[in-house]
Amino acid sequence: MPLSRRDFLRYSIASSVAGASLMGLPNSITAHAASPESYKALVCVFLFGGVDGHDLLLPYDLPSYNGFANIRQSLLNRYQGARDRENLLQLTPNNSAQFGSRTFALVPEMPMIKSMFDLGRASIVSNVGPLIEPVSAQSFANGSVNIPPRLFSHNDQQSIWQASAPEGAQFGWGGLFADAMLAAGENANIGDFATLSTAGVGPFLTGKSVSPYQISLAGTAGITALQQTNSVNNDFRGFLDAARQRFLSEGFTGTNILARDIASKFKNGIEANEVFDTARASASLLTTEFPTSGLGSQLKTVAETISIRDSLSATRQIFFVGLGGFDTHSNQAADLPILLSQLDSALGAFDLAMSELGLSQNVTTFTASDFGRTLTVNGDGTDHGWGGNQIVMGGAVRGNNIIGEVPPPLLGHDLDVGNGRVAPTISVEQYAASLGRWWGLNDTEIMNALPNLKNFDSTDLALFHA
Repeated sequence: MPLSRRDFLRYSIASSVAGASLMGLPNSITAHAASPESYKALVCVFLFGGVDGHDLLLPYDLPSYNGFANIRQSLLNRYQGARDRENLLQLTPNNSAQFGSRTFALVPEMPMIKSMFDLGRASIVSNVGPLIEPVSAQSFANGSVNIPPRLFSHNDQQSIWQASAPEGAQFGWGGLFADAMLAAGENANIGDFATLSTAGVGPFLTGKSVSPYQISLAGTAGITALQQTNSVNNDFRGFLDAARQRFLSEGFTGTNILARDIASKFKNGIEANEVFDTARASASLLTTEFPTSGLGSQLKTVAETISIRDSLSATRQIFFVGLGGFDTHSNQAADLPILLSQLDSALGAFDLAMSELGLSQNVTTFTASDFGRTLTVNGDGTDHGWGGNQIVMGGAVRGNNIIGEVPPPLLGHDLDVGNGRVAPTISVEQYAASLGRWWGLNDTEIMNALPNLKNFDSTDLALFHA
């Protein structure tokens, strides 16, 4: 698909000004205090590789657990007791009656999520995945239903999760949500601050008007070409600094339209760093201690950015952070507990930080992943699946619930499309719509951002308190 001039500028500047904390911020920003009641943020924690939802939320009632253990015995043996029933963290959800005699538990690496769940600050959304329309094992087998393209492909399913289309999609639903809010006037002065990432520039945060911006983990990152002046002599560095100041004050005076647009973006990027540095310098330090893991550092950076929302005039924001390594075809019993422990401690610290900021009701964090994994095992790992379990947390969340249908730990049921791959019963777009409605969008705005939502009867999963 040919790129428009605006798209070319967006992608070329995102690459060439790599590392600028917030690129393209308007020079005419006017700060105003955003009251806690008016601020809302969504934080997407993307688990790259396809997290095994069967190894996050486990059956706990004895018949279900025994059935699960029978299918996964070779893998459970490698856990050396870590997945034994007595070591699991039993959940007692408010909606337990929905599941009859079936009960569930989290893995022992997730005590913080268990605590938040018990306190009503987190819920599990079960069997979520990309769908075009509802699917059963029978409709899948006979080809009578539309299914997402390139199922079980990492890059494509990551893109479908983020943008409702396979790899090559330009606009994600996070960016389109921000577009709608920008058009409604919520972020009229700071559209370029609406979507921010610590995990690269992908489709999720890219809208038709709003572009994603990188936040550096160590404060404001510089622009590489300017930082390289540190290696030259003082006279030449002085010349470059003077040229930079002249560029900022006078701008680019050439006649080529594309060159002028690119120069304008660079100018805004440099100014954005200065605005962000000023805001950060005046911010109060958070006392919450974050783990030193990669995800912990990313969520600490998000928390610090949220803490300066007033200085940046932000009233609505969407953040994207990521953790990789979940493609556990092998060595799952060794690798997955480490990853889940990192996820648990980082999410726990972030929840505490939002409480410290007085924003527990204003920030919702949710997980997403390429796909779930097979219920069957391949020896010491699992293969690419489809539906999976996700976590949603925050003070506004209708916590202590397991949302949706939890498929039985059996093979050959009416959602098993083969080899223990479970067809989702909640589409990504239903999940996204529920988040978008809490964020402040109306039904029309949500439908415009999520093209397949019209194919599902329910567009609200009741994730949040009324």
